[in-house]
Amino acid sequence: MLKHYTYILESSTNGRWYYGHSANVEQRLIQHNNGQNKSTRNKGPWRLIFIREFENRLEANRFELYLKKLKNKSYIKREYTRYFL
Repeated sequence: MLKHYTYILESSTNGRWYYGHSANVEQRLIQHNNGQNKSTRNKGPWRLIFIREFENRLEANRFELYLKKLKNKSYIKREYTRYFL
């Protein structure tokens, strides 16, 4: 079964975070840095700072949405420190 991941990217330009999920995080990072994502275009370069594995896409998507709703970097760093790189 294909694993899925929730990830956080950080902009080297302005420190902003981007939350996403994918089965291939390395390829997604390349796409973000090549301007292939409207939300992250011209805001990079981006670097991967967080990755968490899930058994399926639905779980990864739900966790991504949960993180987005938190809007609290300090809490995320404290509660999910083991997933930060």
